[in-house]
Amino acid sequence: MFDSLSEKLDRAFKVLKGQGRITEINVAETMKEVRKALLDADVNYKVAKQFTDTVKEKALGQHVLTAISPGQLLIKITHDELSSLMGGETAEIKLESNPTIILMSGLQGSGKTTFSGKLANYLKTKRGKKPLLIACDVYRPAAVNQLHVLGEQIGVEVFSDKESKDVISIAKRGIAQAKENGNTVVIIDTAGRLAVDEAMMTEIAALKKEIKPNEILFVVDSMTGQDAVNTAKAFNDRLDFTGVVLTKLDGDTRGGAALSIKTVVNKPIKFIGTGEKMEAIDVFHPARMSDRILGMGDVVTLVEKMQEQHNEEDARKLAKKIAQNKFDFNDFIAQIEQIKKMGNVKDLVSMIPGIGKAMKDIDIKDDAFKNIEVIIQSMTPKERETPDIINGSRRSRIAKGSGQSVQEVNKLMKQFEETRKMMRMSQDKVSMAKMLKNMPKMPGLK
Repeated sequence: MFDSLSEKLDRAFKVLKGQGRITEINVAETMKEVRKALLDADVNYKVAKQFTDTVKEKALGQHVLTAISPGQLLIKITHDELSSLMGGETAEIKLESNPTIILMSGLQGSGKTTFSGKLANYLKTKRGKKPLLIACDVYRPAAVNQLHVLGEQIGVEVFSDKESKDVISIAKRGIAQAKENGNTVVIIDTAGRLAVDEAMMTEIAALKKEIKPNEILFVVDSMTGQDAVNTAKAFNDRLDFTGVVLTKLDGDTRGGAALSIKTVVNKPIKFIGTGEKMEAIDVFHPARMSDRILGMGDVVTLVEKMQEQHNEEDARKLAKKIAQNKFDFNDFIAQIEQIKKMGNVKDLVSMIPGIGKAMKDIDIKDDAFKNIEVIIQSMTPKERETPDIINGSRRSRIAKGSGQSVQEVNKLMKQFEETRKMMRMSQDKVSMAKMLKNMPKMPGLK
């Protein structure tokens, strides 16, 4: 996400990170490079120019030239303006009504149906709501089936009528059922449509007028860049939607849509889609995204993802086992399972300040833990519970059973011992502090 933009911005600021004299000229040069990086990322030209002009004006107004760390101060101003460009404050979805009616809109292929399922799952698992999905894409037969499959997958009911083409009737009957069954949120999936298709735009405008939704979300494929922004404007002129959803942000996106859309339509980005899984949905936080674009990581989101997988009782039991030096391979594999549930591994690594930049060229696959898992699964229950009994002959047998080399098994045993040692030391803050102090820095980190 935004890798190319991050790299170009980093290069643009390099001149100001050195010990050389900072002048109004090289501040202007840096802003020129920043503007070029934004344009390369498919940011709207007016937005990019206005942005760099504002940063330059604020920088010179805050005496960047005479500051102790002029480069850092300029990056801070850029960070704040980037955050402001993307909306500034986090825009929460409004769930005050009962039921809250959410109407989905957007182009064909933008990921509306999939996102409707993700949103239902998010509202059910993280907001404690009881959602109902309504299938109003009556033009694409597979869409209704797709929504039913997603609904079954996440345990959410789906209302549909495959015989009817009257979307207003379907929506009204679905809302009536939601009220009867005590659903607290209704999510209406509609057909993808082009802004130039007058009949289709009239249909969704009429649907809005009839059902009076509390939220209208415009779903847009972030990989379409400026086209996405232009489409958003056309839809907003007709629907006056309440928020934007950017999908496919895990792909090779240049970031133009995320950085331009708020300025062009003056509507906040509320959610982002970051993968194919039903859990791959995040509330959009402008300041955190600004952190990530400028290579500062996103520790807050990482901690939140860790807390989602955190079970207090399990954590208490694990702490007790660590204190008694009884951490075993069953615990080890349980921790791996928790990490996997948190999402894409490389995306998680990118949230750690400095680490993401150092590892940007390293390919971390989603099945990175596969070899570890097959080795542990080849151990006997006793070996998993008592790792110290795993001698040379046992390692050979485990290697043969897992289809891995003895070297791979030895490597895992070493990793396990290091993990166990770190966990013991984490109980002793003094030892932990010494370990961190003596830890060699990762390549590329200052």
